[in-house]
Amino acid sequence: MNGPVVCVIIPAYNRVEYIDQTISSVLEQTYSHVDLIVVDDGSTDGTLERIQTYGDRLTLLTHENCANKGQSASLNLGLKAARGEYIAVLDSDDYWHPDKLDVQVGYLERNPGIGLLYTNGYAVDSDGNIIYPMYPDDHRENNDPNNVLLDCYILLPQNSLVRKSVYNSVGHFEESYRAAQDHDMLIRISENTQFAYLPDRLFYYRVHDDSISGKNQKVRWKNGFRILANAAARYPYRASTIRKRKAVLNYRLGSCSIEDGEYLKSIGYMIKAFSLDPKRSLRIITGMEKRR
Repeated sequence: MNGPVVCVIIPAYNRVEYIDQTISSVLEQTYSHVDLIVVDDGSTDGTLERIQTYGDRLTLLTHENCANKGQSASLNLGLKAARGEYIAVLDSDDYWHPDKLDVQVGYLERNPGIGLLYTNGYAVDSDGNIIYPMYPDDHRENNDPNNVLLDCYILLPQNSLVRKSVYNSVGHFEESYRAAQDHDMLIRISENTQFAYLPDRLFYYRVHDDSISGKNQKVRWKNGFRILANAAARYPYRASTIRKRKAVLNYRLGSCSIEDGEYLKSIGYMIKAFSLDPKRSLRIITGMEKRR
């Protein structure tokens, strides 16, 4: 049990189908100095009971009266109980390669100026079959908060290891957000510390219809405008970044409106997106840029 403690926080809500694989991927890490906290957010499908079977191999936390308070509140509850030097967050339907924490801790111990380290990984389907790698082979990290604000390209829950001192500096997750709280936190972290990237494929991000990110898309993009306004008031982002982020949000809301059959509303969003960032809009329309 040598080395710094890594606290892993898993916020869980109605994930009985996947929670065993998620928890096992943490308990089976080759890096052994791990403190696992699982926060059940008022599950009603047997998830809580499954977590309880792990006994003292993890710390189980719940909200008062086993209430459902959302992922931000669950993460904050875990952060309050966290000890050690590093924090890793893992969604309750995703999982890790056994060497993930060993690789990341080693890198951060050798590079004390880096506050957040993320890696490559795979998107997988509900059965764990690989769909695609999350980053292309030529991906590089350039440490520009403008890029983080614009495209939110880092998966804070799945692929990142963060120094606890960074969370102490930037504060807790915003509990008024029931979606996009990860992007808000990532933006704030990027404004306060340096990032690094490793191409090792060390995590598995599950893509399925019942994912929280999938179900809350419209809420996520509407929250994006609040997050953008707060970020612009807090940090000197380029005006072009703010304009282009508004284009992204309008495009995403337009896509959601099409899925909901709100075609007139969708047209309005798409026109706004095109007017704010015509070059990128044309790349998407012509297929030169793919959106996942």
